[in-house]
Amino acid sequence: MTIRRALLSVYDKTGLAPFARQLSELGVELIASGGTAQALVDEGIPVTPLEELTGFGELLGHRVVSLHPAVHAGILARRDVPDDLAQLEGHGFAPIDLVCVNLYPFQRTIGRLDVAWEDAIEQIDIGGPTLLRAAAKNHAHVVPLCRPADYEQVVEEYRMHADVSPATRRALAARAFQATASLDGAVAAWLGREETFPETFVPVFDRVLELSYGENPHQRAAYYAQRGARTHVLARVEQLQGRALSFNNIADLSAARLLLLELEGAAAVIVKHGNPCGVARAETIEEAYELARAADPVSAYGGVVAVNRQVTDELGRVLAEQFVEVLHAPGFSDEALARLAGRETTRVLADNERRAFVTTERDLRRVLGGLLVQDRDADGDPLDAMDVVCGDSDAGLWEELLFAWTVVKHVDSNAIVLARGSQTIGVGAGQMSRVDAVRLAIDKARALGHELEGAVLASDAFFPFADGPQLALDAGIRAIIQPGGSKRDGEVTDAVRAAGATMVHTGRRHFRH
Repeated sequence: MTIRRALLSVYDKTGLAPFARQLSELGVELIASGGTAQALVDEGIPVTPLEELTGFGELLGHRVVSLHPAVHAGILARRDVPDDLAQLEGHGFAPIDLVCVNLYPFQRTIGRLDVAWEDAIEQIDIGGPTLLRAAAKNHAHVVPLCRPADYEQVVEEYRMHADVSPATRRALAARAFQATASLDGAVAAWLGREETFPETFVPVFDRVLELSYGENPHQRAAYYAQRGARTHVLARVEQLQGRALSFNNIADLSAARLLLLELEGAAAVIVKHGNPCGVARAETIEEAYELARAADPVSAYGGVVAVNRQVTDELGRVLAEQFVEVLHAPGFSDEALARLAGRETTRVLADNERRAFVTTERDLRRVLGGLLVQDRDADGDPLDAMDVVCGDSDAGLWEELLFAWTVVKHVDSNAIVLARGSQTIGVGAGQMSRVDAVRLAIDKARALGHELEGAVLASDAFFPFADGPQLALDAGIRAIIQPGGSKRDGEVTDAVRAAGATMVHTGRRHFRH
């Protein structure tokens, strides 16, 4: 189908001039509105101002430009319906065969902290989405374009075949409706931002990466970032070497980064299958990593490692001698990168994000046919709400307990974390009973040669009976931190007191499914 007339009305003028020039050279009549028309005139490209088509200039301070029957009838007329063409001719209108529109930057505008209400309202595009929707609906006869990345393909197809293929038209139509839907979703979310859980939840996600497969090779997969989020797991992350990131890599990296963000000082986190298997803080990043790995070196093999300090020459040498799936850090020394280059399979990621992490985003969990939405469990627990129900606690013990409590929040329930100083020594994750989680954490710590005498324990939810704490106390645990709130809190407290140990109730649990 020959493209005789094209309507251009773009906010983002990237690539506009060469695209319009090529269309003009192919014999296409160009029609453009306001600033788009002026941009083409400045480039010496022949163009018909839109007002010559409609008989009207811009109205209401640019709010009404393209909303006119001469425009929309020309777009929506079906070329294979004689009555449509007869009506066009009867009104003196002509078909429009290509519509190139991109929308006002509403989401960029509302991303500014100081944006005025009036400025945001004016960035709600009306004419652009209407043009795109009309063209996309009639894509069998009209080519809808909403982004500069598609200009070259359209020109090439038209130059080679004097038409744009039905498959390309359908893809462009889908993209156009995605663009208008994402704008509507952003506007709805912004206007309804005071409503915690709106009646209709319309988040928008943009594809960042196509992945080779999902959790298993027979599953297709991609990674999407939420539109409007202040940051995301791969925001400003540069992959310096290694294979392409996998579905499981990204899931584990997210878990590692979320925990690392809660740790102060030099810290290292190693995650395997969604759970931290080694976490530590220390005076130096080298020591922090060695302690994290020593926590469970068997599980650390092939894990995701995240550190919050630059990878130094020394740490790079150590890491280059081990099997690491993903290494994430805020920077690397030249020598560290040179050593890591010998580990071609290790995905080395440099984090260039310097903005503060914002925890106001919702936590989304897909379930069969639906979506669970909740606040992210990211707020720190208030210390003044915690209660030492038995035993003594000094500053050093509090530091150990709070470290274990921070880590256990990031372990799948039922979750138990054993720690000594600022190092995990045993993790019991994802157990159906809490006493089994305690037993697993103790067994792992013993198997790895960790000293349990004098260590501390954190539990993500209360102990329903005294059996779990008793196992830990018999192993030498000196202090327990848990939410409290069981009907048998008294029995649990009595067991801890009888062992001469300390117990803290936090008043808040941290289930993680």
